[in-house]
Amino acid sequence: MQTVILAAGQGTRMRPLSESRPKPMLPVTSKPLVAHTVEAAIEAGANDIVLVVGYEADVVRHYFGDRFQGVPIRYAVQDQQDGTAGALWAASEHLEPSEPFAVINGDIVFDRPSLSTLFASGPAIGSTRVEEPSNYGILEVSGGTVTGIVEKPEDPPGRLANAGAYVFPPEAFACLDVRRSERGEYELTDILGRVLEDETTDVGHVEFSQWLDVGRPWELLEANERKLAELERDIRGTVSDDAVISDAVVVEPGATIRSDVVLEGPALIRSGATVGPNAYVRGATLIGEGATVGHGVEIKNSVLMAGTSVAHLSYVGDSVLGRDVNVGAGTAIANLRHDDQPIEMTVSGERVSTGRRKFGVVLGDEAKTGINTSLNPGVRLSSGQTTAPGESVFSDR
Repeated sequence: MQTVILAAGQGTRMRPLSESRPKPMLPVTSKPLVAHTVEAAIEAGANDIVLVVGYEADVVRHYFGDRFQGVPIRYAVQDQQDGTAGALWAASEHLEPSEPFAVINGDIVFDRPSLSTLFASGPAIGSTRVEEPSNYGILEVSGGTVTGIVEKPEDPPGRLANAGAYVFPPEAFACLDVRRSERGEYELTDILGRVLEDETTDVGHVEFSQWLDVGRPWELLEANERKLAELERDIRGTVSDDAVISDAVVVEPGATIRSDVVLEGPALIRSGATVGPNAYVRGATLIGEGATVGHGVEIKNSVLMAGTSVAHLSYVGDSVLGRDVNVGAGTAIANLRHDDQPIEMTVSGERVSTGRRKFGVVLGDEAKTGINTSLNPGVRLSSGQTTAPGESVFSDR
């Protein structure tokens, strides 16, 4: 199956984490988010993959190269971020028009068996059952066949949402030239609508049992929670005899666990990382390559990206820290409101609920906190931002 994977967007809602790299290249366990999608596509039967790139395209090219797990990788460049149909149009020159093709969003997390079923089902759309259908494109289904799709309907025809994974028939090549939508973009769903208008083609759907759209920082945290839950215990790094490790913990070769450390999984300690002495890591936690978790530090249910240092006497809970962040001694990150309401964050200038009772902060690459800094729940620090010693931070900067 020839397969197009969309990975060109800037990921503005993910900022500051996407300020210097594409959102699909943010880490989910030991690999970038989009690498999980590429692997799933190969497992499902993709024998030719076109990655649509744009923003920071070289980061994607460097990771995947010309072949990945034995499958050829080609690249289509979407110079203007003008929508998903624009991305497919850019990829179309690499596709054989006489054959069906799959299209998958590069920023979703899903169960692999469902994708394999989708690939084997002929013309079909991936679907997922949602609690709030008015926030999604909802499929209209009759007798197992998709008859239409309604974007963010006030009166939803059901709860089956478009999951961002498709297998198109060859006839779809004649439908790629669509007009801009009211949002000013070329929409993949408009191509789908034209395909559905062809009464000679039946389009089915495959319901994904697991699915997550990773668009905002707390969803990146959730993506890691889900994938870390799949870990199996594997200790290959250097571990002190008096360290205590329980549950599904992976310590990669080259990682070091020092004395009096407690690790409670699921947790992944990547190569070159150092934990301890006297540190406590618990919950679904990723400690990235070359990261440091030092004396008297507690890390709970968080993502620390490569090179980040939390060296001593600090607490990091339910947070996402970018690359090469330095957390000063005594920094405390709050992750719970006194009124027990969901934590809110500002996304694209709008205050949004994370839907999470516990959520800490998001620190961009190379952010630094002064000693004894306190960070309020939902705060973002942009890349390179700093705090003063003893400062309490209640708003983004």
